[in-house]
Amino acid sequence: MKITDVEAIVVRQDEISLIGDGSQDTALIRVTTDEGIVGYGEIDSAPEVMKAIIEAPSSHEVCRGIKELLVGEDPLRIEYLWQKMYKYTYYYGRRSAGIHAMSGVDMALWDIAGKYYKVPTYRLLGGGFRTEIPAYCSVLMPGTEDEIRRLVESKAYANFRGFKFGWGALGESPKKDIQLVEWARKYVGDEKDLMIDIAMRWRDAKTGIKMVHALEDYNLKWLEEPFTPDNIEAYKRLCGEVDTWISAGEEVGTLQEFDTLINYCGIDLVQPDMSRCGGLTVAKKVADMVSLRSKTLIPHAFKTGVLMGASLQLIAAIDCTIYLEYVEQDTVLSKHLIKDHFRPDADGIVQIPQKPGFGFEIDEDVLARYRRS
Repeated sequence: MKITDVEAIVVRQDEISLIGDGSQDTALIRVTTDEGIVGYGEIDSAPEVMKAIIEAPSSHEVCRGIKELLVGEDPLRIEYLWQKMYKYTYYYGRRSAGIHAMSGVDMALWDIAGKYYKVPTYRLLGGGFRTEIPAYCSVLMPGTEDEIRRLVESKAYANFRGFKFGWGALGESPKKDIQLVEWARKYVGDEKDLMIDIAMRWRDAKTGIKMVHALEDYNLKWLEEPFTPDNIEAYKRLCGEVDTWISAGEEVGTLQEFDTLINYCGIDLVQPDMSRCGGLTVAKKVADMVSLRSKTLIPHAFKTGVLMGASLQLIAAIDCTIYLEYVEQDTVLSKHLIKDHFRPDADGIVQIPQKPGFGFEIDEDVLARYRRS
């Protein structure tokens, strides 16, 4: 079996709001083979930039486009192809956009592998620890008490085990952050987990330590991304000073960066995003690092059903996870890019797909409607 095409398809809803919602557009990756098996991945990054990286003609030995590197290769040689992409995109890759592009392609290769062997992809990752997973509701933070109340009430259909509020109105001032968290706990209730994603809006460790202590009365399950990913010393100091779980990882890629967060900073919860971290290949290795340190991993998945499908396969294959991040932003792509989008049942549980590969089917009508290039 050989790869015949690698496509980066820009998909975008009609209007984009400049808010922290990655489900408004995507770079959908489609890898086609000469045996008719097609794999899908996606990238949570600037879609047009990803398309350029995939389609770029070679400049020189270590500055090559990804499609050119992969056409003609055996898609089942996933680790080899990951290393090949990394090696030959070194001039513009190594981190950030280059790794983002590799991530979507790597996901598609794992989807192909599952379809080729006629098993769900998690079986190729070691068999499987579970067939279902509790979901937490992941939404942007509203700005008023009434909006928070109405949002929580609107999600009662699934009895989510927890709620995570992030970005949105958070970060304007310490006083308002505390008030928003107080309202969130009031309407989520004491029996459910409450998580806060502060969206990298704290600048220094002293601010972080003061704020986490101020929020202790609200019993947060974790506080997510307090600092930018380069603020390593702040992460290290905060993690050493507070009892609340501190989480990070969605912004970083490659094992080197995860090693720093896990083993130097000491974060409690690791959140690789397979559409940015290096794909399923890297995420599985990160899970092994997490298990070694007796920590917890929950894949970041604020995108469409493509990333959620890949995340469910990883979740099934590892022992160090407790939740699926379930996006409840009301965007057309987050809910409709795949057919029969994954849904939690009345107890907040999502089933791991048992069909070959990632277990989803792209809705071609939705793709045609929102495809931009």
